[in-house]
Amino acid sequence: MSIPSNLATYLDQRGARYEVVAHAHSRTSAETARSANVMACHLAKSVILEDDAGYVMAVIPADKAVRVGELARMLQRKELRLADEDRVAMLFKGCEPGAVPSIGMPWGIETVVDDELEESEVVYMEGGDHERLLRMSHDNFHALMSAQRHGQFCKYPTH
Repeated sequence: MSIPSNLATYLDQRGARYEVVAHAHSRTSAETARSANVMACHLAKSVILEDDAGYVMAVIPADKAVRVGELARMLQRKELRLADEDRVAMLFKGCEPGAVPSIGMPWGIETVVDDELEESEVVYMEGGDHERLLRMSHDNFHALMSAQRHGQFCKYPTH
């Protein structure tokens, strides 16, 4: 499986340079980082949230969790919650469930980026399936996400 055509078109239209990195099949972002031999803090994870106003994609490092309340305050959205997995699968046609690229714009999804990802010299993200990542330099990731909202809304998960 190649990356979704609308993602490839979006990246190409913006002159984004990236590599496709193959890895063993994985089911979670932590497993993906291990399988691809990538530091989890360099792997961008997309978390899809929703409310009555629609969907938003929070892009955070894979070793972190979204502080939903903080993100809701930042976006001035009161009822923000994790989106239903079946609806997420319908939104992201061309992607396997759980392997949504951390770029919502090609699907018309508002995308918000946590500032921590801007500190990485290289950023990896899902390529639409469970066996490929896109590898992008800091400069390419920054240019691609510069028009999106940024903020501080992630934390280490508590167990």
